[in-house]
Formats: sequence, C-alpha cells, structure tokens
Amino acid sequence: MSVPTPENTLSPAGRFAPSPSGDLHLGNLRTALAAWGFARTTGHRFLLRVEDLDRVKKGAAERNVADLRELGLDWDGPVALQSERIPQLLDRVRTLTDAGLTYECYCTRREIHAAASAPHGIPGAYPGTCRELSAAQRERRRAQRPPALRLRADVTEFTVRDELAGPFTGAVDDMVLVRNDGTPAYNLAVVVDDAEQGVDQVVRGDDLLPSAPRQAYLASLLGHPAPSYAHVPLVLGPSGQRLAKRDGAVTLRELRELGYSAQDVLEWLGSSLGIEHPVRSTADVLEHWDPSAWPREPAVFKPWPGLPGAVDPEG
Repeated sequence: MSVPTPENTLSPAGRFAPSPSGDLHLGNLRTALAAWGFARTTGHRFLLRVEDLDRVKKGAAERNVADLRELGLDWDGPVALQSERIPQLLDRVRTLTDAGLTYECYCTRREIHAAASAPHGIPGAYPGTCRELSAAQRERRRAQRPPALRLRADVTEFTVRDELAGPFTGAVDDMVLVRNDGTPAYNLAVVVDDAEQGVDQVVRGDDLLPSAPRQAYLASLLGHPAPSYAHVPLVLGPSGQRLAKRDGAVTLRELRELGYSAQDVLEWLGSSLGIEHPVRSTADVLEHWDPSAWPREPAVFKPWPGLPGAVDPEG
C-alpha cells in the first residue's frame, strides 16, 4: 500500500548531507567528493543539505560548508537546513497515519535492546512490542511516557541495487518516524527530503548500506521510486579502525594548521578513489573520473610527514 505524494517536477539531483556534529574528517570529505563527482559527471544538480535535527555542534555547519568550498566543491542553490522542513516532514507522517501505516510506541531503548538481544532476535530491529496494543493499553502507556511513532511495515526485507556493491537485500522493521519528543527521525527525514528535493542519486559511506533497504521501502510507501545508490567504502585509521580524532590530524582545518594545503588534501582524496594522475583541482577529478576503478576496500589514512607516526603518503 502506498500513499498519495505531491508531484515532483524538479530535475534530478545528487547530494551531500552532513550532520553538523563536528568538523568533517577525511572520510566525510572523500564521500562529499564522490557524491559531487557522480552528480557532475551524470548531468545531475548537486545539493548540499545540513541534517541538523539532532547532534548539532555550534558553528559546525558553517565550518563544514567552508571546508567543502575550500576543496573546490560547488553546489546548486542555497544550502538547505533539514530543521527548516519539520512541518513538511510531519505532514508526510500524517499522510502515513491516515493510511493506517503508523502506530504509537512507548518502549524505552533498554526495552528494545533487551527484546532484540533475546534468542532469535534481530540485532537492532524493533520486535513489534507496541504494534497491536489495545486502545486501553495505549491510553495507560501514554500516561506514563510520551510515544514515538513507528511505521507499520508489511515486509521484513527489501532489495536495492548499489552502483558499487551490486544487489543488496536488507532487513526492514517498524522504524521510528517521529521520536517521542516530536522530532522527525532520520530515516523519515532523509527519505522525504531526498524525494521532495529531486534527489534520485544517493552517494554516501558504506556504513549506511544496511539502511538503504528500509529507506527505499519507506520511499515506496510514500509513492516515490528508490534513488540509485552508491555506497563508498570508509576511510580507516592506521590501526584499521574507523577514522577518528584518536588518529591525530584528520580534518582539513587540522591539516592546514600543520602546513598542508587544501590541494594536498584533495590530491590524497583523489588518490584514495583510484585516480592515478595528479589531482590539483576538482577539474582533475572530473577529467579522470572512473568509479569502476575505485578500490572496493576501505581506504587507510597514514599520517603524512610532520604528523605523529608519520609515513610517506606515497608509501
């Protein structure tokens, strides 16, 4: 079952959508470059959207935008703030509710974790505890705790096709659409914003690949086709763990303070995407654009000369 959706006449777009929880590190910048390159080489608009519904650090969004500009990335139209679209997001939830596709959930995170950790439970998946509560039960629970709003899914898995990973089938559960503080949840916001901004090309880190099936399924309920996906392998630190502050200077700002230029960073990003030619500008990235040659394994950032534990970046 799907619900009516507003007609979208926007031209196709790709996007980069950071959460302003801190400065962008090399992994974020690499994904931004990949998303920009995919859009620019396929005739898409390229949008920049700040997903600021939670985990917002003061000044981070402005620094994120400045770093992208310094690398030479550009985008079409103004920077969009997700927080400015809360009324539209909640309106789409009301449409789902009117179609009988939502229900109230009163579970705490601890209760959900305990149920999912039980024998035969799917890690992280919601077990449906509140799905069939009676009206009386809902009234009692509502007096104790404000409810979140969940999707009433009628599938347990969904398949998407990824440009880099190929077909991927992942689990779908009754995902949260609105948190119990009334804020739209991530999965709802990203699906609605992409669809209503004309985004039909989603390039992001491959840690989000498991989210793609549930988001594509939600898009189908809202009457939107699933976007094309390309999930890019992450950047890891020297220890093989996901890149983080523990790995030293990993942001553009930190590297510039140590004497490296935005061009140096851009060249490393291009090399990590399999570009063997010198990369001194984003024009060089487009000239040698070839996702089929990209490494399918995570990139490893080894500290450059002048950084603690430094090694030759070409070594």
